[in-house]
Amino acid sequence: MICGLYMIQTSWCWVDAVWDFEFTETEPLDAAIVIKNGSKEFKTLYSHLLPYMTDTEYENKRPSVWTVFGDNGVSVKSLVAVLSYFVLGGKSKTASVQQRISALQASSLYLLLLGIPGSVVNKMFHQILFDTCLNTVSNCWPQSLVKKRKKDTLKSSQADGKRSKPHRKDDDEMDVDEDEEQDEEVHLSPQDLLKIREGVVLLVKSLLRLLLKFPLKDEPQSADNCVQVILDSASIYRDIDDMRTMPELAYYGLWLLCSSNHGDEKVSLRRVFHRVLYVILMMSKGESGKPSLMMATQAVLAARDQAIGFVSHVVDELKEPALPFLRILLQHISFRMVDKTDYRTRGAQAVAKLLAKMPCGDYASFIKWLFDYSRQSKVAYRMFALDVSMALLEQPEREANENVDTELVSFLSHRFLVHNMVFGRRSDASPTVRGHALTCLAQCLELPSMNATRSIKELFSTSASLTHTHLHMHVHMHKAPNTSCAMMGLLKHNVIMLSEGNLTVLSERTRDPALSVKKKALQCLMDLLTAHPENSLVQKAWLRGVVPAVVDAESSVQEKALECLEQTILSQVKSHGSYSYRDAQQTLTWDLLGLLCDHCQDLGRYFSRAFTVWSKQNKFTAAFINNLISHTEAEHAAGAWLLLSKVASSCPRLDYGKILDAWDDLNVTVTTSCHILCVIGDIGEHLNEDTKSRIVGGCPTVKMAPSKVILPIHLPTQFFPSGQVKHLYTLGVASLHCPSKVGKRIVLLVQSVLTSSVEQQSEGSEELACSQPLSQFKASSMPSSVRAHAVITLGKLCLQHEELTRKYLPAFARELELCSELAVRSNVVVVMCDLCVRYTNMVDRYVPNVSACLRDKEPLIRKQTLTMLTNLLQEEFVKWKGSLFFRFIAVLVDSDPTIASLCEYCLVHLLLKKNPVMFSQHFIECIFHFNSYEKHKTYNKFPQAASEKAKFSLKGAQNKERRFTIYRFLLVHFTDAQRFNITIKISQNILACFVDGELPLDGDGAVVLAETFGILSLKEIKLSALSGAVGAGGDEPQEDEQMAMAKAVMQVAQKKVVSQVQKKVFIESMIPIIINLKSMLEQKRSPVLKDLMGYLQLTMQDYRSEVKEFFAADEQLAVEMEYNLKMYEKEMEAQMAHCSLGGDAASGGTPVSTRPSNGGRLLQTGFATPQPVGPSHLLTQRLAQSDRYSS
Repeated sequence: MICGLYMIQTSWCWVDAVWDFEFTETEPLDAAIVIKNGSKEFKTLYSHLLPYMTDTEYENKRPSVWTVFGDNGVSVKSLVAVLSYFVLGGKSKTASVQQRISALQASSLYLLLLGIPGSVVNKMFHQILFDTCLNTVSNCWPQSLVKKRKKDTLKSSQADGKRSKPHRKDDDEMDVDEDEEQDEEVHLSPQDLLKIREGVVLLVKSLLRLLLKFPLKDEPQSADNCVQVILDSASIYRDIDDMRTMPELAYYGLWLLCSSNHGDEKVSLRRVFHRVLYVILMMSKGESGKPSLMMATQAVLAARDQAIGFVSHVVDELKEPALPFLRILLQHISFRMVDKTDYRTRGAQAVAKLLAKMPCGDYASFIKWLFDYSRQSKVAYRMFALDVSMALLEQPEREANENVDTELVSFLSHRFLVHNMVFGRRSDASPTVRGHALTCLAQCLELPSMNATRSIKELFSTSASLTHTHLHMHVHMHKAPNTSCAMMGLLKHNVIMLSEGNLTVLSERTRDPALSVKKKALQCLMDLLTAHPENSLVQKAWLRGVVPAVVDAESSVQEKALECLEQTILSQVKSHGSYSYRDAQQTLTWDLLGLLCDHCQDLGRYFSRAFTVWSKQNKFTAAFINNLISHTEAEHAAGAWLLLSKVASSCPRLDYGKILDAWDDLNVTVTTSCHILCVIGDIGEHLNEDTKSRIVGGCPTVKMAPSKVILPIHLPTQFFPSGQVKHLYTLGVASLHCPSKVGKRIVLLVQSVLTSSVEQQSEGSEELACSQPLSQFKASSMPSSVRAHAVITLGKLCLQHEELTRKYLPAFARELELCSELAVRSNVVVVMCDLCVRYTNMVDRYVPNVSACLRDKEPLIRKQTLTMLTNLLQEEFVKWKGSLFFRFIAVLVDSDPTIASLCEYCLVHLLLKKNPVMFSQHFIECIFHFNSYEKHKTYNKFPQAASEKAKFSLKGAQNKERRFTIYRFLLVHFTDAQRFNITIKISQNILACFVDGELPLDGDGAVVLAETFGILSLKEIKLSALSGAVGAGGDEPQEDEQMAMAKAVMQVAQKKVVSQVQKKVFIESMIPIIINLKSMLEQKRSPVLKDLMGYLQLTMQDYRSEVKEFFAADEQLAVEMEYNLKMYEKEMEAQMAHCSLGGDAASGGTPVSTRPSNGGRLLQTGFATPQPVGPSHLLTQRLAQSDRYSS
C-alpha cells in the first residue's frame, strides 16, 4: 500500500532538504510518480490507519502501525516529507483540482497519524507543518468566493455609512491586481467544489479526532490556529444545505479546545471567546488582521446565532469559571460595536441573551458597569447603551436574592433602566443621542413589561411641565425623525396630553427641510390617527400635516401623503345604505370631510391637487360617484358635495337630476352652495339651454363694464379705494386662470390706473398710452394702495404674455428710480423678481436696477430686495455678475442691524453652501470696488451709472471701519487653503503691480496700498492651523483623553508642516516684493511706509529669530530691517505710553496651548477586561451639565 503511493523512490537528499527548509518549500518530484492514483491511495491508507486511532482494542490485537512502517522499510521522516509535498502543492492559487484534493487528504492523513499513539516518540509533530495543514482549508477553497463576499461587504459598508469617502487611486490599482489574480485562478465546476468539500469535511473530522487524543497544552499557538480554522470551516459551509452538521462539528471542536487537555482552562476560554467575539460582531479578520464588517446575510446571521448558542452552552456547563470571561466578552462587544443601526440592534440583542445566563449578582454588577459605559464621551457608546437597555427591558424583570449586595439591588429593576439609562439621556450633549433616547422612551410603552410602562408614566406625572418643555424644545431645535416618533408614542399612549399645542408641533414637522423628518412625521400622524380616530384635535392635526404635503417638493413625500389620503378618505366612501356609525373608519372619513368644509377650508387648494393626481390615475369609478351622490341628501351632505366638486370634472357621467334637484332646493351653507355651483359648472356643457337659462336666472348679474367698475368716470370728492383694490385683485387672479381672455383693453385699463391724471384722457389716446413707458405719463391721482395693487395686477398679466413683459420692463425699472411711493416701489421689486423666474434672459439686464434697491431709503424695500435676490441666486435664476456681489455684500454694514444680520444669514447659510469659493473669488476686487479705484486693468471694470456708484461707494477714511468689517467677515469664512491662496494673490495682483509700475503710487493708489497692508495684518487672514484653533467635534463635544492626546499630536505636526510651507512661500514670494516696495516708498517718502512696517512687525513676530535667514541674500539689509523693527517697536511703545487712542491695526493671535493632558490610559489590545478611559474633570462637568439640561 505504501509502496504504491510513492514507490519508496524518494531520495534521502530530497527528504533532508524538506526537513531543513522546515516544510516551507519542497523541490519537485516526478509528476508521474506523485499524481498517479494519489487520491485513491490516500483514501485507502486513511481507512487502514483510522482504526489505529479510534479503536484501542484493534491496536492491541495487531502490531503497532509504527512497527508495520519499520518492518516495511518505510521511514516516518520520508513519509512526513512526502505528505508535506502534497500539502504545499495545494497552497498555490493556480493549483489544480487534483492538487487541492490531494492537499486536503494529505493534511487529514497527517493529523490522523498524529493521533495514533506513538506519534510523539516518532517525532511526527512539527508546528509549522501542523499549522500549514490547518490552513489547507482556506488555501484550497476558491478565493473568488471569499473576495466576492468581501466586495459586497465593502459596498454595504459604504452605503450604510454617514459619509462615503471617494475612491483612492491606490484602491483602484488594488482592485485591478485582485481582478488579475482572480483571472489566474483555476475555474472550478460544481462537481469539483463537491470533491473539495468532501476533503474539508475529512480534514475537520480528523482534527476533532486529534483533539480527543493529542493534547496541545504545550503548543498555544497551534491551539489558537485550531480555533480559527474551525470557525473558518463553519463559516465557509454555513450556506450549503447538506452541511448542516458542519457548524455542529466546528463548535464541538471549540468545546474540546476549552478542556484542560489543551492548556489552562482560563487560557482556553479566553482564546475561544476572543475568536467567537468577531462572529457575534459579524466581522471577519482578513490577512492584515484588521476586522472588517460583513454584510448581514442570512448565513452571517445564522453563524452569529450559533456562536451565541455556543457561548450560552459553555456558560451552562462550566458555570462559575466561565462567568468572568462572559463579562469580558460582553464588554468587548460593547466597545467594538460599530455605529450602524442594524448591527447595534443585533449586538444589543446578543448582549441581552448572554446576560440572561448570568446570576443576579453578576447581572447587577454588569448593569452598573453598563451605566458607567453609557456616560462615556463617544456617541456610539451611549447609543449602544440605549439599545442594550431596550433589549433588557424586553426580558422579565429580575428579583433580588440573598446573594446580591444591597448596593446592587437597585440595578436589577426595570425602573432603573427606564429612569437612568433611557430617560437620563434625554439631555445628552449629542442631539443624535437625545433623539434616540426619546424614541426608546416611546418604544418602552409598546413593551409587555408593565413595570416599564409604569415607570414612564411615573416620570411624566412627577415632572410633567419639565418633560413637555424638553419635548417641544427637541422637536423644534433638532431635525432628527426620532423626536417626532417619540412625541407620537407618548401622545398615542396618553402619557402626555393630546393638546392642540402638542399636536401642532407634530404636524409642523411634515414641513421640515429634512426629508427623513417629513416622512417620519407623516407616518407618526397616521399612527396617531389610528390610535385616536375619534379625537377632533388629532383629526385637525392630521389634516394640517398630511394635506399640505401633497404639494411638497419631494416626490416621495407627495406619494406618502397621497397614500395616506387615499387610505383614510377615498377608499372609505361607501353608499349611504351601508353606512353605520359603528364603523370607525367610515365615521372618521366623514368627520375629516366635515372639518375640511368648516374649520380647515384653507386646505382646499392642497386637497384639490390630490384629486388632480388621482384623476390621471383613474381612481374615480362609477360606483364611487354613485356612493357620493347617495350621501348628498343625508347628514353628510356637506362632505359629499365637497368630494363631488373635486371629481365632477374628471368623473364618468353623473346623475344630473339629483344635482339639479339639489340646486332647486338650495337650503345649505354658503360653503356647500359653492361646492354645488362648482359641480354645476363642470356639468354645464351637458345641460340643455332651458336648464342653463333657469340656473343663470337664479344668479345675480353684474351689467357694468370693467372700466367703470375699476375706474369710475366721475371720481367722488371722498374717494374710497377699497372697492377698486378688490376689483384689481380679482382681475389679476382671473387673468392667471384665463390668460386667453385678457384683451388689449384690459391691459390699458390697468395701465390707466397707474398713470391716470385728474383730467381723464380721451378714448383716442389709448394707442399712445399703450406705447409709452409709465414714467412718461402725468402724475397719477390714484391713491398709493390702488397703484400698488395695479402694479401687481399688471405683473400677473405680464406673466402670461411675453410681449407685455418686453414692453413694460423698462417702465418698471424706471418706476424704481423715480417713484416716491413705498408700496409701489416694493411691489415693482416683487413683480420684477417674479418675471425673472419666467423670463430669465429678458430680465437679466434689469438685475442692476433691482439690486440698486439694496440701498433704498426705506428699510422694508431693502429687506424685501435682499430676500428675493437670495431666492433667485439660490435657484440660479440670477448669477453673480457685474456689481451684484459687491452690492449684496455691502448690506453687511447696513444702518439697520436686523437687515445686516439677515444679509449675514443669507450669505453664510444659504449662498456660501451652494458656492464655497464665492468669497475668495471676489475678495481682491472688493478692495478696488469699495475704494472706487478703477485704474487696475482687470478689476472693477463693470459698467455702472454715476448715481449707482455714489449710492454704493464706501470710499474715504470715514468708511474705513465699514470696509474692514466686510473684509473680516469674508476672511472668517475662508478655509485655510483659501487664506493661503488669497495672500499669494494679493501679493501678485496688488503689491507686485505697484512694484512693476502698473499701478501709480498716487493718492488713490496709496490708499489702496495702505488698505492692502491693513488686510494682510488682520488676524482673520492667519491660518487656523497656525493659530491653534480647533474645530468643534460635531456630535462629540468632549473627547476622551486618549483621543485628545492623538488630536493634539496631529495638530502640532500639522502646525509644523504648514508653518514650514508658509515660511517658504513668504521667503520666495513676499520678501522680494516687500523689499522693493520699501525702497520705493522710502524714495517717495510715502506715508504708506508706516503701514508696511506695521505689517512686517506683525508678521515677523512669528519669525523673530529668523530675520537674518529671511534676508540672507543681503546681510546689510537684514541688519537694517532688524534695526527698523526694533525702532518701530520702541516708537509704538512710546506712543502707547503717551496716548490712549486705538488704532486700526489688528494684533496677532494669542497662542493657544495644545499640550495634551497626561494620565490617559490606553485600551488593552488583548482579550482582557477593557479599561475605558475614566471621564476627565471637563467631561464630568459636561455630563453633569447635560443631566441638568432641562433646568
